[in-house]
Amino acid sequence: MKTGILLSYKGLGANLLHLSYCHQIAKKFGPITLITLNPKLKEVINDDPNIKEIIYLDDFHKKFLDIFKLSLFFKNLSLDNIFIFYPSLRYFLSAKLAGIKKIYNYPLFNKKNLHLVDAAKKFTEKCLNINDCPTETKILIDTKNIEQLKKNNLKKIILGIGSSGPTTKWGYQNYIKLIKKLNEKQKFYFYLLCGLNENDDAKKIIQEVGSNCCESLSNKNISEVRNYIFFSDIYIGNDSFGHHISSQMGKPSFIILLDTPRAYSDYSVHQHRILPPNVSIDEITHDSKFDPGSITEEMILEKVKKFI
Repeated sequence: MKTGILLSYKGLGANLLHLSYCHQIAKKFGPITLITLNPKLKEVINDDPNIKEIIYLDDFHKKFLDIFKLSLFFKNLSLDNIFIFYPSLRYFLSAKLAGIKKIYNYPLFNKKNLHLVDAAKKFTEKCLNINDCPTETKILIDTKNIEQLKKNNLKKIILGIGSSGPTTKWGYQNYIKLIKKLNEKQKFYFYLLCGLNENDDAKKIIQEVGSNCCESLSNKNISEVRNYIFFSDIYIGNDSFGHHISSQMGKPSFIILLDTPRAYSDYSVHQHRILPPNVSIDEITHDSKFDPGSITEEMILEKVKKFI
C-alpha cells in the first residue's frame, strides 16, 4: 500500500510544523510519499526513515483548470491513499480523477482563519482515529561527520538574523548588542543564520563583534544549516525555518515575534516566545508589524538566562 501526503504550503517552516502528522501517518501505513510546494524541504528531512520519497510540486497547483494535469501527476504516483493537508476542491477532484482509493482531505471551503496546528492535529486524529496526536516530533538526521564542523568547545548559539520579510526582523544592530551582552556573561560562539541577500547584515555584525566569536551561514545550503543547528545549544532569532528545525531537535528556541501568527510557535514545548511589551500573542498577525525596538536585549537575556 502506497500512501501520499500533500502539504500545500510554500514556506519551509509551515511544512516542518506538519512533520509530526507525517510521522503519525507513517506509523500506521509505513513510509510515505511526501508532496510539497517547497523545494528545500528535502534538504531538511532527507534522512528520515518515515519518508520514502519527497516530491516537489512546482506546477499544477495554482489554477482550477489544472485539475486534469494534477490528476495525471497523482495517477503516475500510483497512490492507494492520500492525505491532503489543505481545504482544496482542486486537490480533492484531482485525486478522485486519478482513481486514488482513499482520499482524506480537510473540510472544503474552510480556509478562513485556518490555524495550521489545530487544523492538522484534528484532521490527523480524525483520519487515524487516535486521541491527542502530538504536535511535535524529532527531525531525524544522519549524524556522521557532523562533529567535524565544530570549531571549538564553546557553547554554540544560532542567531536567526534573517527571515522571509523585513517586518519580521529584529535588526542587526540589536543582535550586535545582544552578542556583546551575552559575551559579558561567558564566552559563546555564534552562528548567524541568514540568506545570501542578508549577508551584508551578517558582515556588519562580524565586523563589530569580531570573527573569533561568530560566523555567517549565508553561503550554506539548508542541509548544512540543519547540521549546524544540530550541534548548537540554543536558537535565538526571528521567526524563520531555523527555529522550526531547532525546536524539533529539542533545542530551546527563542522566537522574536513581531508579525507572525501564533500557529508558527504554538506546537513545541521547546518554543519560547519573545513578544513586544504589553502585547498578547493573539494580537500578533501577519499585519501587526510591531516596532522591533520595543524588544530589548535585556528582555531576551532575561528569557534565556536559565538556559545558558
